[in-house]
Amino acid sequence: MTMSSAKIECVLRENWRCGESPVWEEASNSLLFVDIPAKTVCRWDSLSKQVQQVTVDAPVSSVALRQSGGYVATVGTKFCALNWDDQSAVVLATVDKDKKNNRFNDGKVDPAGRYFAGTMAEETAPAVLERRQGSLYSLFPDHHVEKYFDQVDISNGLDWSLDHKIFYYIDSLSYSVDAFDYDLQTGKISNRRSVYKLEKEEQIPDGMCIDVEGKLWVACYNGGRVIRLDPETGKRLRTVKLPVVKTTSCCFGGKDYSEMYVTSARDGMDPEGLLQQPEAGGIFKITGLGVKGIPPYPYAG
Repeated sequence: MTMSSAKIECVLRENWRCGESPVWEEASNSLLFVDIPAKTVCRWDSLSKQVQQVTVDAPVSSVALRQSGGYVATVGTKFCALNWDDQSAVVLATVDKDKKNNRFNDGKVDPAGRYFAGTMAEETAPAVLERRQGSLYSLFPDHHVEKYFDQVDISNGLDWSLDHKIFYYIDSLSYSVDAFDYDLQTGKISNRRSVYKLEKEEQIPDGMCIDVEGKLWVACYNGGRVIRLDPETGKRLRTVKLPVVKTTSCCFGGKDYSEMYVTSARDGMDPEGLLQQPEAGGIFKITGLGVKGIPPYPYAG
């Protein structure tokens, strides 16, 4: 098969400190994402090219659609409901109460409407932190929380196989993309295994999403790329390099989910690095990948 040539364009050059958690909202033709240290949830209208922002009271690490309207987000160590109109956040649940230095990191809603998200210790510098302080949680539609496991370094990318039988997960400092058997009915996970080990130049695995062919796309932090993996063979199928090194996460969106959006960061870069990468912290759109994604699931609670 011939590789279609992808076109990469920086659609939003606002230079976010740490852009993360891109989610496409079809109803408004918009891309949602967060800037973690700036404590802001952003919504970029792809038609008007305008950005709206809501500021919350702690680092906000992920955002997701909500079936009943509005959004949900992970703010500090809290799962919150976000009302965009009055810019308010209502706490649905709190985790890691015994770990004052922790915060949530990446999160995503599963096919049954549960909001999965994991925690980590707050960094002293990018990817420098107290190890094994994090856990993986899920907020169920009735607002109760279940904890799956702890000893996590940096809880990151997550997604589910197209048949909903496998949960894919990244703990960044393990340099691995892992898979679990997944029970859609109960939300239980089991039988953890690695499906891909990152190579040295790929650096740190960060955010992740799945395409309609069941292949995984992983943003490589400090690697300046997204890679496409086959979780069944453990092979890398494709590398798409971006003009910035701190690529953080990716999602499909746009008309028929044929575009990929990639977030990036600038925190931790020196002045020289920022001069060489003026688009660091920007949001990128990749077209011409030749594969589509699937719509995000909304939180059911």
